[in-house]
Amino acid sequence: MIYRAFHSSQQAEVVGLFSSVFAASEGEKEGAMLGHLTEQLSSLLDDESVLGFAAYEDETLVGAIFFSRLLFEAPVSVYMLSPVAVATEQQCQGVGQALIQFGLNALKERSVEVVITYGDPAYYSKVGFEPLSETVIQAPVKLSMPFGWQGQSLNGQPIPVMADRPTCVEPFKDPAYW
Repeated sequence: MIYRAFHSSQQAEVVGLFSSVFAASEGEKEGAMLGHLTEQLSSLLDDESVLGFAAYEDETLVGAIFFSRLLFEAPVSVYMLSPVAVATEQQCQGVGQALIQFGLNALKERSVEVVITYGDPAYYSKVGFEPLSETVIQAPVKLSMPFGWQGQSLNGQPIPVMADRPTCVEPFKDPAYW
């Protein structure tokens, strides 16, 4: 398996992966919604506010993840991991966990302090995420299920308490994703 950053030139391939994976697991509507989200995120890839990483097997895309920057009034470097997709036939083989770990290591190299995500705690705890209270870091938009809000320090320090609600990239301002 090869893990590497991907670029906006691979947008169609990445969008296709997310659309097919989520359509198969959650239905056509969810597949279309995640396809649209990843199309927007792919168009924003800039090596600063939105980063994308992918897993390839024999040059075939089998997994992809996005990290987008959250901005606070305080000078702290926080990124959000979302979304994640692994090709249906590659699931439950550790591809997603390895890809997330690859992305987290890339963020550590950039001196990112904290990564947060919003998803299944049973899954994300396998790669070091822990439940996160919104009294510590608020989500950019009101959460529909607060138990899925999770964080991870990348610098060995406690996650800092942030008083303000962060600003996120434009696609995540849509409450449908929360």
